[in-house]
Amino acid sequence: MENRKRILVIRLSSIGDVILTTPVLKAFKEKYPESIIDFLVIDKFKDAISLSPYVDNLLLFNKEKNDGLSNLIKFAKELSKNEYDYVFDLHSKFRSKIITFILSKFYKVKSYTYKKRAFWKSILVNLKLIKYEVDNTIVKNYFSAFKDFELKYQGEDLNFSFEPELKNKFEEYKGHIAFAVGASKETKKWTVEGFGKLAKKLYEAYGKKIILVGGKEDFERCDTIEKISENSVINLAGKLSLKETGALLSQARFLLTNDSGPFHIARGVGCKTFVIFGPTSPGMFDFGENDVLVYNKIECTPCSLHGDKVCPKKHFKCMKELSYEKVFKIIESKEW
Repeated sequence: MENRKRILVIRLSSIGDVILTTPVLKAFKEKYPESIIDFLVIDKFKDAISLSPYVDNLLLFNKEKNDGLSNLIKFAKELSKNEYDYVFDLHSKFRSKIITFILSKFYKVKSYTYKKRAFWKSILVNLKLIKYEVDNTIVKNYFSAFKDFELKYQGEDLNFSFEPELKNKFEEYKGHIAFAVGASKETKKWTVEGFGKLAKKLYEAYGKKIILVGGKEDFERCDTIEKISENSVINLAGKLSLKETGALLSQARFLLTNDSGPFHIARGVGCKTFVIFGPTSPGMFDFGENDVLVYNKIECTPCSLHGDKVCPKKHFKCMKELSYEKVFKIIESKEW
């Protein structure tokens, strides 16, 4: 491939999955430094990838304006004006498939799609007929779309960029421990009792209040944790932008988080991280030297692709039986 090529990378959502594209973007830029990389993402998730040193042009998809088959066709036609040499679909769902198909079929843009899990496996897992075991990590699956370009996989070296001046804004939280207590699905959330009691113990051990981060939807949960912790936390849920969250985590001593977006934000800013897994598979990721897995693996885990509203077995042992004392011991033994 000649160095001067323009490519389109599509990953529409969500926060973590968008951040997880950064190792392959970096590898592409390193191998083809003269290439132009356009990145297409849903507008509400733009801060997950904006300011990335590996993206030349950030393109935004607006659901209200661009959704629906006819609008997707119009959108793809508009994209074709950029005269792409290649399009990489790292989402592989209806919207991205339509856009990729139009560019490939009618505008002769060579297309590549990443290898997702086998469709039959997803069905059987959703029907609770088998446990979910991954075929490969998400990042390695992204790299599979670029196999013709001989990119070098160098682990999950994630990038999350924010405005440099934001780092100074959170200087007061330097050395504080942070908790991210939310997640996209209920079963991916460790218990409020666990977070609350652990926050109190860590406050007593380290002498600094625990910072709670998350979205507006996490505020009540954080409020409950604050009460359980006996005022050992500072609740910032819903008060920070995504970029501000990244800046704060870049100052933190470490983050304790569920399997959720903040896990990848933290890794993207070099924050040491303890990540709690319950129903989902830790095999989706390669853990680095700054990442510690907290996993109460039981006979029925992993049971879900993305988590559920309620535990399929109704007992929720994977999270309920993970005690705050056990998590504290893991932190004590691994604290750098």
